[in-house]
Amino acid sequence: MGCFRSLLLLLLVLPSIAHAQTAPAPPNWTQHTQLGLDALQRRYLERTGLYTSTGWWNSANAITVLDDFMQVTGSRQYLPVLAHTFAQAQIVVPKTEQIGDLKEMTGAPGFLNTYYDDEGWWALAWIGAYDVSGEARYLGMAQSIFKDMAGGWDQTCGGGIWWSKDRTYKNAIANELFLTVATHLAVRAAPGADRAQYHDWAAKEWAWFRASGMLNQQGLVNDGLTIDAATGTCTNNQKTTWTYNQGVLIGALAEWSRISADPKPFLNQAHSVALAAVTRLTDAAGVLHDSCEPNCGGDGSQFKGIFVRNLAALQAIAPDPRWQQFVDTNAGSIWTKDQGPGTEFGVVWSGPLIAVDASAQSSALDTLVAEIAVHPK
Repeated sequence: MGCFRSLLLLLLVLPSIAHAQTAPAPPNWTQHTQLGLDALQRRYLERTGLYTSTGWWNSANAITVLDDFMQVTGSRQYLPVLAHTFAQAQIVVPKTEQIGDLKEMTGAPGFLNTYYDDEGWWALAWIGAYDVSGEARYLGMAQSIFKDMAGGWDQTCGGGIWWSKDRTYKNAIANELFLTVATHLAVRAAPGADRAQYHDWAAKEWAWFRASGMLNQQGLVNDGLTIDAATGTCTNNQKTTWTYNQGVLIGALAEWSRISADPKPFLNQAHSVALAAVTRLTDAAGVLHDSCEPNCGGDGSQFKGIFVRNLAALQAIAPDPRWQQFVDTNAGSIWTKDQGPGTEFGVVWSGPLIAVDASAQSSALDTLVAEIAVHPK
């Protein structure tokens, strides 16, 4: 009888032992992301400090991915890359020396160019570099860039900055970036006049943006404004609700909440935009898409990662299980359905793999870094 009982007990225990042995290990997102970063850095061009196969502003976002990876993991392995880009990408290569795609070969002194939104991306890249390195030169560069951006403000449409120095279009992304750079600098600048000026600019920009009409009835941000030449009135142009326009606003409001006496209105607005985006800009499986897919060109391929990066910033300040689930879903889809040889990722996160370049790679990596961030150890 004793032998029978022992055999019965063994039969009952064996299935649980087998299950424990065969249960899959949870994904190691730090290792996964490192592999993707290795692929991204294969496109890094020492000569310029920028990334081949993509544009100047996209390179700023690739640098931001390195910033964020170091921030969430504690690694400091890419600090030499930041320093090299800081020095090298300000050098303008003479036209006679340019080779191949001009986008790969042209720097810009002071990280300034014709487009205020391009400048904003570089300001955020250097704020991120400051956060992980503590080096004042990076924060100083961001402040210098912001000063140039502020020169784009005038009273057309009642305020706001122009998209470019040609002053033909007032749009969401330039003003959202102006807001988010102002809020980030207000958090980091020394107390006193410096901090006050960024605080004042942020308050001024947010008051204008909120009244501009670019936030539509669905809770999403349209691309920009139409200016009536006869009357000077400005109205929402009803153009595409790009994912990055939702994301940058979310991130700006989340950062603004850190220094506000009453953070609730900013966080409520950020959550409202986030909910509208994850509801209306995803497929049935919850994977994020832009309407340009699969042919998003050099700009649209960057957009989705920017959204997820900023959603993770909101999650860090005001956690919500919906945003964690969203990041889980999109990171998982990228890894299982949008991955090619060499851990390269494309522009369509639900697959199949298509349009692989440094822009699509860094955009996908924004999501993998966010996956690490929303599951802190």
